[in-house]
Amino acid sequence: MNLYSINTGYFKLDGGAMFGVVPKVIWQKTNPADENNLCSWAMRSLLVESGNKLILIDNGIGNKQKESFFAHFYLHGDDSLEKSLKKYGFTPDDITDNVLTHLHFDHAGGGIIRDNETGQLKPLFKNATYWTSRRQWENAIHPNDREKASYFEENLLPMQEAGQLKFIENEGQLFPGFDVRIYDGHTPGQVIPFITYKDTKVIFAA
Repeated sequence: MNLYSINTGYFKLDGGAMFGVVPKVIWQKTNPADENNLCSWAMRSLLVESGNKLILIDNGIGNKQKESFFAHFYLHGDDSLEKSLKKYGFTPDDITDNVLTHLHFDHAGGGIIRDNETGQLKPLFKNATYWTSRRQWENAIHPNDREKASYFEENLLPMQEAGQLKFIENEGQLFPGFDVRIYDGHTPGQVIPFITYKDTKVIFAA
């Protein structure tokens, strides 16, 4: 098994909103804010190469939204999902499975693209199965007021319409050496992978 850190890009969010009750005097030492109190955040995915499986956890924000949307979140840096995959010798067509911890736009926006010729939305990973928990899916399709701004139907429905979406119904082994647990934490039904790697456990907390 091989693990690869996949950086899909950077964006900015308010430091106070992200750290909550933690005082700024503490978090600004490692995450300095700009003049607008915004901190830079990496949108990292994890690529797991195991046997005939190439499993990508999450997929970043993507590039199909309007420029005004990206400007609002101050997207910056040269990293992208495709560039990071290419760095390790892979392409989107090589992905066999895309495990989505949750369906907020910064974790699940990169798996759907707009066809340059037809303008239609379609899965980026044409050979992959997309996985998430049923509870998270239902929460995304019927969001509460607190989360509805983080879910976009254009990031979700195309993978279902293409017949590439499967639900994780139970905790436990999803693939050999790759277990999942489901939590109600950051968002209801969040999927947390537990990966057995070189006699240790790697947890992708998203």
